[in-house]
Amino acid sequence: MRELAVGDIHGCAAAFHALLELIKPEPADTIILLGDYINKGRDSCEVIDTILELNRQCTVVALAGNHEKMLIRARAEPETLGEWLKQGGEATLDSYQRHGYRREIEGIPAAHWKFFTEQMLDYWETEDSIFVHATIDPELDLAEQPDFLLFWQRFKNPTVHQSGRRIICGHASQKSGWPAVFDNGICIDTWACGGGWLTCFDVGEQSFVQCNADGERRVFDLQDLADDAADEQI
Repeated sequence: MRELAVGDIHGCAAAFHALLELIKPEPADTIILLGDYINKGRDSCEVIDTILELNRQCTVVALAGNHEKMLIRARAEPETLGEWLKQGGEATLDSYQRHGYRREIEGIPAAHWKFFTEQMLDYWETEDSIFVHATIDPELDLAEQPDFLLFWQRFKNPTVHQSGRRIICGHASQKSGWPAVFDNGICIDTWACGGGWLTCFDVGEQSFVQCNADGERRVFDLQDLADDAADEQI
């Protein structure tokens, strides 16, 4: 049984498919998706379809990202639609239109709305790790975390959470394409939609698999990143 965390996809369906082909999900696996499935990239609709299908193959834990939160708000409060569109929503509507739906929020299919409103979680915790889209207050229990931290605040080398568990997050895009490793935590948003990589972190093996939109791939482990960081400090 594997525990696999996947960073921000942002509509980059090609990289998502390539990653899944490489990791080959099995029924006993748990895949934790860290949010921001839509906006910016070319095919948000295909990404959500793929997630729904993946949930039939293994256990999928889908966290909410700030871009999904903006979409939900735009539907409930039409006056906020313009802001969502500026943040990548135009590309999302284009994607749904290419798949045969109306190019408007109301055209998004019911199964996708159910995913956005009923199936996404704010965070996920295991015995050893805390999975969250953005960041958390290290002094607060998870149930007490404010939304602006869970979904919006970029991490700034946070101190260790009071539980002692490692934080695995996305949201803060690493333009270098490499995961950011900090004290007892890892950020695996590696700019999939911007010419970077989509990252999967195998929690048990402490290893990373990355794919990009061109189908390129690379594999490395956590120690490799730690050694590279140490070399840079010498």
